[in-house]
This record gives sequence, C-alpha cells and structure tokens, in this order.
Amino acid sequence: MSNQPTSTQYDVRGSVAVVTLNNPPVNGLGYGLRSGIVAGLDKALADPMVTAVVLIGSDRAFSGGADVKEFGTANAGKSPNLPDVIKALENSPKPVVAAIGGMALGGGLELAMGAHFRVAKGDANLGLPEVKLGLLPGAGGTQRLPRLIGLESALNMIVSGAPVPAKKFEGSPLIDAIIEGDLVEGALKFAEKAVADKLPLKRARDLKVKPVAPGTEAFLQFARNTVGATAKNYPAPLKCVEAVAAAATKPFDEGLTYERELFQGLMLTSESRALRHVFNAERAAGKIPDVPEDTKQREIRRVGVIGAGTMGGGITMNFLNVGIPVVLLEMKQEALDRGLGTIRKNYENSAAKGKLTAEQVEQRMALITPTLTYDPMKDVDLVIEAVFESMDVKEQVFKTLDEVCKPGAILASNTSYLNIDKIASFTKRPQDVIGLHFFSPANVMRLLEIVRGAKTADDVLVTSLALGKKIKKVAVISGVCDGFIGNRMLARYGAAAQGLINTGALPQQIDGALQKYGMAMGPFRMGDLAGLDIGWATRKRKAAEAGVELKPIVADKLCEAGRFGQKTGAGWYRYEAGKRDPIPDAMTEQLINEYRAASGITPRKVEDSEVVERCIFALVNEGARILEEGIAARASDIDLVYLNGYGFPAHRGGPMLYADIVGLPNVVRALRRFAAEPGADPSWQPAPLLVKLAEEGKTFN
Repeated sequence: MSNQPTSTQYDVRGSVAVVTLNNPPVNGLGYGLRSGIVAGLDKALADPMVTAVVLIGSDRAFSGGADVKEFGTANAGKSPNLPDVIKALENSPKPVVAAIGGMALGGGLELAMGAHFRVAKGDANLGLPEVKLGLLPGAGGTQRLPRLIGLESALNMIVSGAPVPAKKFEGSPLIDAIIEGDLVEGALKFAEKAVADKLPLKRARDLKVKPVAPGTEAFLQFARNTVGATAKNYPAPLKCVEAVAAAATKPFDEGLTYERELFQGLMLTSESRALRHVFNAERAAGKIPDVPEDTKQREIRRVGVIGAGTMGGGITMNFLNVGIPVVLLEMKQEALDRGLGTIRKNYENSAAKGKLTAEQVEQRMALITPTLTYDPMKDVDLVIEAVFESMDVKEQVFKTLDEVCKPGAILASNTSYLNIDKIASFTKRPQDVIGLHFFSPANVMRLLEIVRGAKTADDVLVTSLALGKKIKKVAVISGVCDGFIGNRMLARYGAAAQGLINTGALPQQIDGALQKYGMAMGPFRMGDLAGLDIGWATRKRKAAEAGVELKPIVADKLCEAGRFGQKTGAGWYRYEAGKRDPIPDAMTEQLINEYRAASGITPRKVEDSEVVERCIFALVNEGARILEEGIAARASDIDLVYLNGYGFPAHRGGPMLYADIVGLPNVVRALRRFAAEPGADPSWQPAPLLVKLAEEGKTFN
C-alpha cells in the first residue's frame, strides 16, 4: 500500500489502536486513504495486544466524503472501494469506534456508520449531501441512516443534503456519546469501556427500521408526492426517496444492491454531470496559473464605498455582514440618508424573518461611517466606487482617490463595461487598480467578476479573490474587454433574441421558450427589469466610440417612446401598478411590426427549439472567443459567471458544459447554418477555437 504511510497514521495507545485519517484538507476518501484505513485495521486485528480500534480524522474533518476528482477515473472503483472499507470495519471482531470532529459528510458519514460505535464533538456536522451533486449516498447511507435515526429524520437529511449537528443525535443509535473535552482521549476511554463492559458489537445493518405513523407506506407515498412537486428538473431527490423506502421494505443486502443501482444510474445523468461540474468549477476558479501560490495578501481591515445607491448600498452590506467597517460616501445628504435608510430597512426585513436579532442589526449599522467628503477614505485599505457608468465620472473619482488614499490601498471599480486599464491610467498607481463587478442586488447575488488590469499587481488579485470568498461570493477572474465575461456574452444573447423578434417571434414566446429551458428569466423580462435605457446608452456609446451612426433596433424604438421597462410601467411588456407580472402589450407588437415592415422583413413562424438553439449557442460562441482571447482562464469560469449572475439553470451546468453535452460538432453545424442565412450577422461565424475543438473531437471542459 504505497500511499498508506501518508494517508493514515497508526498508533497504539495502551490496548487501543488509533488510525488517524491524514488526507488534508478534509480527508477525502480517495484510493490512498481507503487503502490506508484497511491497512491500519488489518494491523490492529493482527496485534493480539490491541483490543479495540479508534478511527479519527482531524479537528476540521473526520472525512468530507468521496474525492469528487476521482469520479469517472480508474481509482474510483479500485479495491478497496468505500463499501469494501465499510464492510471491513463492520465485520471486525474487535470494537471499532469512529471519533467524529469537524464534519462527517457523504462518504465520511457512511464510513462512520460502518463502525460499531460513534462518538462526536457536539458541534460536528453530520450529513449526506450527495443530492446536491445530483446523486444519492452510494455506500449504504440510504440503508444505514434510517436504521440509526428513523425513517422520517433520515429521509429529511438525505433529500435536503443539509448537515445536522451531532448533538441532535446524542443518545440515538447514530451517536453513542458526545465528547466534551479532547476527542482522542474521550474516544479512547469509550473504547476501553466498551471492551471492559463487553458491549455487543452493533452493526447498523442488523437493526430494523422502525414503523412510522400513519403507516410506513402512507408516509413514503406522501414523501414521493411532496418531493416530486419540488424536485422539478432534478431526478436525484425522488431516487433518494426510493432508496430510503428500500431500507424500510427490503432486507439490508437487497436494499444495498438497489441503492447501488440507483446511484450508478444517477451518475450517468446530465443533471449530475452538471452539478459535479459546478462543484469542481467553484474550486478551480480560485486558481491563478501565472500567480505564485505563496503570494502574500494585503490586509483589508476597513473598506470605502463611493455611492450609496442601490448598488453601493448592496456592496456595503457584504462587508458589514462579515464585520468589516465601511466608510460610505455620497455627494448629498439626502442621497446618503436614503442609502442608509435602505440598508437599515433590508436588515430589519431580515430581522422580521428571524434571520437577525435586533442587536445584530444595530451592530452592523454601527460599522458604517457615513461621509459627504473624501477625507475619511485616507484610512481605508480598499475602496470600491459604485458611481454613474461614465468614463468622465470615473476619471474624476479615481484622480481624487489617488490623491486621498494611502499607499497600498486597493482602488476598485464596480464598472459593468468600462475599460479598467483606462481607469487605472487616471492614477499614479495602476498596480493597485482592479475591477470588482458586483451583480444587483449586490447583497444577494453570488457572482463577483474580478477584472484584472494589465498592470494589476499579483497581491491585489490574490487579496480580491480571498475577500470574495470571505463575503461568500463566487469570484471569477476576467480580463479586460467591453463587458468582461458576462455582459460581453449577454450582448450576443440579446442580439440573438432581437434577431428572433425580427424573424417572426414575439417577446413572450422567446421568454417562454428560454424559461422552459430553465433560464430564471427570459431576455425581454430581464431587460425590462434592468431598464432598457441602460442597453440603449451602451449602444449609443459604442457607436460614438466607433464613429458610426447608431442603427436603431426595436429596443431603441421602445426607448424613444419612453418605454424603459418596469420602472416606467412599460417596456417590452406592460406593467400594472402593484403587480410584478408582465403583460404582453399590443403597442410593443405594433412597434415590432412597423420595424419589420420598414426593414423589408417578412416574418415567419419560429419554433421554441430554434429560440433556445440560437440564444444559447450565441452564448457558447462568444464564450469560445473569450476563452481564445484569454479573457477567461477556463471554460468552467464562464459557466460559473452565467450560473451565478445570469440565471442559467444549474441542472444544465452552464453554457459551455451544455455545448459539450450537446456535442461541439453539432454546435458548429448550427452556427454555420445561421451564418449562411441572407444578411446574417458576422458574429454567427463559429469561433476558431470552437471549430478546432470540434474537429479534434475535444470538449471545452
């Protein structure tokens, strides 16, 4: 067992062998660790002086479960696999005690349930989160947990995937004792007592699942109905119910076989592939290939935010939530008071829902230093501007910050589109300038685009990534281009939707088709919500920068008519006072028809499948160009942007993974078909990288 010495540590304390899991950071159950556990157990069983075995992890984790990176590799099924390890523990003639600290999740909890006894710290988290990866527990978790904590509690844990503190199970067959002091010492004493008292070796497999009221079958049917109504695009939750049902209705070994069949079936689903892709993507996003891993972070103890509007207030809340004081600057007292009032109202709404106490609300509000001058910014370690999206305004702000802020302070822009390198040129310290693009509402949306300028220092980049993690954002690094990753792709998506309007579709059909595909909101509803005037201003800016006359599209005609979206009561749709739902509007249809007639377009019928194909493949094609240009480091980063900032359905895994699943040759053929249409936009030509990968039989991920 070549990996055994580094994956586990073996010690004998008196008459008890201690096998310590040693695979940082969370003792993932890869092949090396599995081999090490069996080797340690065999050594203990071969030693006549050893009377019991304690299996323990680190303070952080007993085990965080399976090594997801092994999925689909030869090591995943290599013997000993996890069921083999659990069987070895279960069949040990000497007592095996699992000592749980930190967490025992997924395969980690399944491993612990294979021991004869379990002791834990009260705050250790126990859970089976496989459903979040589109799977179910595949090493007996659905069969052992109901036998240890009951059918209803086990079903709730498995279907939700949510962890539960070990203290809740004190005295149940799952947790034999809660250890208050040192976990190793407590586990040793428990093991010694188990031997001295000649406690029978408990195997979870030998227990019976207790019946539930009003009857097991009635309860299971209720669970099927309830879970089925909420699972929507995900097959795993209902399969979890069926696996747990087997624990109550089949002998243990039959249930175990059925669980394995269900697990293997789920592994092959596109939904599980997508969720596993997202899991790995989030971990990969924090890796910067050209920045040394030992790059030291700058210390961020105090943050400045310029602008107390919707975006500035939301940004501020992110830092208050983690205890970082914020200096909040506005130009007028009225605007400052309004911004502070909105922040307070948001917190009070959370308190009303029981998410915060009144004391916590006041503590967070007390972290704000409101100001009408730049002077307090001299003490901040990071300042983020959230002012009007105009380069002239940005220039004024950054020149002032350059004069006021201390050396080493990070100067960040929340711009959605503008050139970070140009913004950095307004200062004498371009190495300290970076883009931190939050998404609205900034206190809710998980995405943070970190825009790396040409001269952004490595430590500024590393600090920004760490700060994103601290404020619980999914941080993705982008290079400099118009709109960065997300909004640059959104422009192509919007153009594809606009092209469908020209062709013969209406906003409600396009939105409906994309929402049926899984998008949280269609492009026209999203445009109305964001404000059509924003895109209008961007198109006018780009035309002016290019020195050409703006060629109006239907959206511009709506803006010319004062229809900016929800905020004006009309955009692509009409909105009634007090109601959020959009209403298809005859005025919009009239403007569309007039535009088609003026452009010499004869409308045709558009199928929903064509709507999805054009809009999603437009995203994929632009994503390929972004990859090719080095704006994004990896395809999975692009997927994270769309999953966390633009409402892309998680069960699809993001646009780039969706293209992989569809098949890149099929995407290329479709794009070439669109590009060959009379008067087609040149952007429909397949990106060279996309063509290359398709021809080589490769994928983005």
